[in-house]
Amino acid sequence: MADVMDMVSPFILVNLKTYQEGMGSNAHRIAAAAETVGRESGVTIGVAPVFTELHPMSHHYAIPVYAQHIDAITPGAHTGHILPEAVRAAGARGTLINHFERRLTLADIGACVEIARRLRLESVVCTNNDATSAAAAALRPDYVAVEPPELIGSGVSVSKADPGIIERSVNAVRAVNPDVKVLTGAGIQSGECVKIAIDLGTCGVLLASSVVKAADPEAVLRDLVSLL
Repeated sequence: MADVMDMVSPFILVNLKTYQEGMGSNAHRIAAAAETVGRESGVTIGVAPVFTELHPMSHHYAIPVYAQHIDAITPGAHTGHILPEAVRAAGARGTLINHFERRLTLADIGACVEIARRLRLESVVCTNNDATSAAAAALRPDYVAVEPPELIGSGVSVSKADPGIIERSVNAVRAVNPDVKVLTGAGIQSGECVKIAIDLGTCGVLLASSVVKAADPEAVLRDLVSLL
């Protein structure tokens, strides 16, 4: 696993969610493509697979691997929960927190960020607008990832549909904590989308279906990095 502090911008994080196209051999095909395109382009491309793939992906590919979620718990009697220590032991570099499809309370978001910091897991806190981005930045995660929920999986890119939310979120996060990096997502599907996001002040993007559901994920990844 790469060191937590050596991440360089720009950064593309592919959330495999629980899509059929993102499990098993399909997941490994995406990870291999991310490794190839990342090595050739110099762009850091990471993946967030289902939990059962954290260990093999962390150890078989030279890419950053993230959990899709952790629970704000410590080792003990918590059947069915996602233990942050187990995620770290599996080799994950970091974790998503508060994705739109796995919402948490503010208290749990704060607790998860603190646990991740203690375990040297990078934290990517997902938000939906500039106000929540500012609130998330106050918790001192490594990243805030702003994603308007109405555009997630829509095929309509936030970079084109609502560039203002990106710019406002970048400014809001910097005003609270300039050390927190900003990602954006929702409908990201092309190199132009990524370039707009970077030009607006983010350090990269969080995306899913445009890569995971593609017939040729490697071709999509090559397009995503083509203008960087």
